Amino acid sequence: MAVGKEIRTKIVSIKNTQKITRAMEMVAASKMRKTKDKMQASRPYAKRIGQIIKHLAHANPEYKHSFLQQREVKRVGLIIISSDRGLCGGLNANLFRKTLSQLIQWESQSVEVDICTVGAKAFAFFGNIKSLKVVGHVSKIGDTPHLSDVVGVINIMLDAYRQGKIDELYVVSNEFVNTMTQRPVVDKLLPVVASEIENGLSGGHWDYIYEPDAKEMLEHLLLRYVESIVYQGLVENNACEQAARMVAMKSASDNAGKLIKELQLVYNKARQAAITQEISEIVAGAAAV
Repeated sequence: MAVGKEIRTKIVSIKNTQKITRAMEMVAASKMRKTKDKMQASRPYAKRIGQIIKHLAHANPEYKHSFLQQREVKRVGLIIISSDRGLCGGLNANLFRKTLSQLIQWESQSVEVDICTVGAKAFAFFGNIKSLKVVGHVSKIGDTPHLSDVVGVINIMLDAYRQGKIDELYVVSNEFVNTMTQRPVVDKLLPVVASEIENGLSGGHWDYIYEPDAKEMLEHLLLRYVESIVYQGLVENNACEQAARMVAMKSASDNAGKLIKELQLVYNKARQAAITQEISEIVAGAAAV
């Protein structure tokens, strides 16, 4: 029964694949809990320093930092954070689609773009687009990212901004909403956009008291702001990757189970047909005798 043997081989192959996807699902679930805890631990700091910097943008200091000054936009910098590995559903595809939509919008406004990529998938995708200039790249960060992993690409973009090579800086990453939902977002880092001011501080000319001085204080504070937002995007994307991989592997395991049931049914029908044919041959031979 050659057909039955072929079906049995397929069933064994799919069962082996199902074992792998189940193992990957459990590994991703374990990693997701760790990365989610790390992401939630860093969120309050990133949120608070963002509020402080955007509130600071309303002030009128004697020293006006370049990160707070609006310019005519001719070229923008983009830090794109993706995963190093695949098998995580449409996580990277949705991120790239969101980025391409933004790139098309800038192209229609005659704005050029410099890109720094974090993650092998982003470099592989955007590195093949000839109209884009990839000025920096880092990959193989692993499951426990650190700020030191992305300091290089951050400094490349900040130096370009200070030198006037780019007029705006953005970061693109996935935001963790819940285990089933990950949302690609494009955040503007520089120049800092002022937030809504409460308690009537928006009127008149006012400023903070800086110690030791405004230049040194703003330089360090704004640098920490950019680093914290990029790092938060990195840990958010890492949590999103593990959640998306867990869901994708669970879906693959479930689909493998359905396919095994269908093949088992086909195998049973083929086996039944073969047995029926053998019985018919035996009966026909007995009748002939």
